[in-house]
This record gives sequence, structure tokens and C-alpha cells, in this order.
Amino acid sequence: MNFTLTELGASIIFAIAVLHTFCTSYFESLAKTIPKHAGLWHLLGEVEIVFGFWAAVLIIYISFIDHLGAAKTYLDQRNFTEPLFVFAIMIVAGSKPILYFSTQLLHTIAKGMQALLRTRSAPTLYFLTLGITPLLGSLITEPAAMTLAAFLLRDLVYRHQCSKALLFGTLGVLFVNISIGGTLTNFAAPPVLMVASTWGWSSAFMFTHFGFESCVAIFINALGATLLFQKQLIEPNESHKPIKIPVVVITMHLIFLLGVVVFAHDPIIFMWLLLFFIGFTTAYPKHQSPLIIKEALLVGFFLAGLVVLGALQGWWLQPILEMMSPTAVFYGSLVLTAITDNAALTYLGSLVSGTSLEFKLALVGGAVAGGGLTVIANAPNPAGIAILRSYFPGGAVSALYLLLAALPPTLVAIAAFRLL
Repeated sequence: MNFTLTELGASIIFAIAVLHTFCTSYFESLAKTIPKHAGLWHLLGEVEIVFGFWAAVLIIYISFIDHLGAAKTYLDQRNFTEPLFVFAIMIVAGSKPILYFSTQLLHTIAKGMQALLRTRSAPTLYFLTLGITPLLGSLITEPAAMTLAAFLLRDLVYRHQCSKALLFGTLGVLFVNISIGGTLTNFAAPPVLMVASTWGWSSAFMFTHFGFESCVAIFINALGATLLFQKQLIEPNESHKPIKIPVVVITMHLIFLLGVVVFAHDPIIFMWLLLFFIGFTTAYPKHQSPLIIKEALLVGFFLAGLVVLGALQGWWLQPILEMMSPTAVFYGSLVLTAITDNAALTYLGSLVSGTSLEFKLALVGGAVAGGGLTVIANAPNPAGIAILRSYFPGGAVSALYLLLAALPPTLVAIAAFRLL
């Protein structure tokens, strides 16, 4: 296993960054006990800051090991399309008209289910949010689906007094379902997108090989969470009805959302559309709410840091993948994706030549099945954290509790992909 001093240092820094994600609550507690430097501790306690911070350390390290020009060249060679896209799609998908449209759609479906099954409103909406919204990720992309689901769950669950089990259990199911929910097409899930063109995987191929299994796992996870937490769910306040938003405004927002999705691989175009979108919301503020620019910037910063750090991990990841059987690849990628972005993992796997179809399916299957285990496992996860974090104890999401909460739905995903 050959490596350079730069690669070794990058892997050590990456390991420290991963460890840091498990310690964010500790830094938040330091902000209270050492108020003199509270701003610094709050900064280091932001999970979205972690990888961007350590990416900066890596660039400084490269500058000392080699020279500043080498560090600049390394940054110039990185592809930041995904962080930019997540930044743009979060802002558009998190706008008031889009959320209003999504909420009304879910309420309409929920009323039909309530009349048919005679169920309460809150559990029905909870089930639909965890079961239907992740599948929408195959059409509007996983980051957009995560943003929508997180806002819907914020109003349905997180704004009320919740037990720790409900807080983390819901988040664990959401992360796992979003990760596997984007596998029905070849463009919506980041780990699929990384290999689709290289391996010639079409949307039809994805639907044939992952569609049924993903749908079954999502349904079981959503139903299980609903049955487990139904008694804790509070009925929506019917007396407080949202002000109706004109169809024209909703249509314009949907057009902008569609445009960003269609041009997801062209940052110049979708960022141009984003600027026009911000202009539109400023020109017609009556039916708008403040855009989530701060949250989107934090998530984009997180993912950009992951791009910078992850690019130098191939020296140890690729040899491990090359020596594995398809079964070992599935479980190996599932475990590895907990400590590295699953898109980076599948990309490295696509560089391995002469692999069988079973190897490829196992690699992607394991990567998406493990996409809910940690914040860094799947690119859309930080978007959900940014929206819901303030409702968790101390304003921080415990990495350990998230891992424990995501294990049951992850096991369901494993069973679906391996047995069906």
C-alpha cells in the first residue's frame, strides 16, 4: 500500500475530523462553562463547520509539506458541483410556497387514508412524510427531498415537546429512507450519480435492480416508526390554517425547483437560476418567508470540506475494495460509508477495473444502505441536521445516538437488498 506524506497527513486529518463530529456536543458544553471564548466553542460545535475547518488545516498542511502553489493546484482540481447544488436546492426547496404545496399534497393524501383506514391525522402525516417524501428524492433529488421532509417533520414533530427516542428515532429513519429513496433513478442519489455514467446505469436499470427493494424497506421503516411513536405524535392545530398562496407563485417556485434539478450538473446555470429565484422572492415578498441561506451555506461548507478531505483517501480505500468479494464489498462499503461520504466511496469503487456486476451492485447497495448511520455518510444528511438541530438537547445532534437510532432502519435496508 503506497502513499505519500501528503496522503498520510490527509488521512490523519480526516480521522481527526471524523472524531470531531462525535465531539460537537462537548464543544457546545464548553461554550457554557467557558463563556469568554463561547464564540469559538460554538463554532467548533457546529457539525457543518467540522469538515470545512479541517479541510482548511489540510490546505495549510499541504502548503508546508510542499508549497502554496501545490495547495492551490489541488483545490483547483476539485469538483465542487455537489456542494453548490445542495446549497441551491436547499434554498429553493425550503421556500414557503414549496413547503406549502408539499404540505397540502400530503394533507390531501392523508385525508383519503384517514377516511379509508380510520386513522388519526398526526400518525398518517408522519407515515407519509417518512414514506412518500424519500421516494420523491428519485425525482427532485435527495437533497431537495431531505429539505422538504425536514421542514415537514419540524412542524409535525420537532416543534412539540418530544422524547429523546422520538427525536433521534425519527431522524434515523429519515436519513436511512432518504439515502435509499433516491435509487429509483440514476441522477438523484449522489453515490449513484458518481458511477452511473462510468458503468452505463440508466434509470430503468436502477429501478429494476433497486426500486422494489428500496420501496419495501422505506415502507417498513416508515410503518415501524409510526407504530412505535404514534402515541407521542400531537394532532396538528386545525384552527390555525396557513394563509393560501396563489397558484401563480407556487407555479413559479416549482419551475425554479425543476430548473435547478434539471441543470444539477451545470453549476453556472443552476447558480444563475438561484440568483433569479432570490430576485423573484425579493420582488414578491408577500407570500415568502426568510430564505434558509445561512443553513444552506453551512451545509455547502460542510460538503466542500468533505470534497477536499475525501479526495486524498483513495490510497487506503481502493486497495481494501479491490481485495473484497461482492458480499464483503456490500458490508464493507456499508461500514466504510459511516466514516466517509458514500458518494466518494462509490467513486473510488468505480476506479477499480474488471469488476463484475455483482461487485458493482454490492458496492452501491452497501453505500446507500449505510447512508443514514452518520451525518457524513450521505450528502443530504447535513441539510436535515441544519434544519432540525436546534430542537435537540443543547442544540447539538449526538453522533452516538444518531448511530444507534439509524441501526434498526439500516438493518431493514440490508435485509431488503440482500434477501429480496
